[in-house]
Amino acid sequence: MPTIGVLALQGDFEAHQRVLQELGCSAPQVRAAKDLPQLDALVIPGGESTTMLKLLRLEDLLEPLRQFGLAKPIFGTCAGTILLASEVTRPEQESLALMDLTVERNAYGRQVHSQVTRIPYEGGELEAVFIRAPVIRRAGPGVQVLSEFQGTPVLVSEGRHLAATFHPELTADRRVHRLFLDRI
Repeated sequence: MPTIGVLALQGDFEAHQRVLQELGCSAPQVRAAKDLPQLDALVIPGGESTTMLKLLRLEDLLEPLRQFGLAKPIFGTCAGTILLASEVTRPEQESLALMDLTVERNAYGRQVHSQVTRIPYEGGELEAVFIRAPVIRRAGPGVQVLSEFQGTPVLVSEGRHLAATFHPELTADRRVHRLFLDRI
């Protein structure tokens, strides 16, 4: 099984780590550029994207992550999707620019507007946990939309990368993580 690192600067990285270990992967926590070379792939968890960005700069990890993503798969959830996008709005902020997406931060509203719902997936449904979630406002021509909620993409892939605006690690359904494993 592959070694999939989980960015562990901020956010719910431990939930992703547990899911990956449950699926048989080695899932070390990543906090520095020196942690990247031994990885087959990486998960960037949900959390607060501006805080993550500040910590990535502080740890001098932003450019090493960008270079990692040019060669290997990254799966971003919620704030991780924001960091993967080529354009971030409300407010604008720097990103890794690894996926041709325009993402609006906190577009579903404040914390009280967070919700658990069902979204279409693989001919059935998937439970989706949205917590101060971003909205993908634009998906470029190379982006495959795998699921939508209220008319907007919530699960997308481009090349080796996968992005979800929701938190699949907070449910018992492992299909989204397995989808990422299939890309490695």
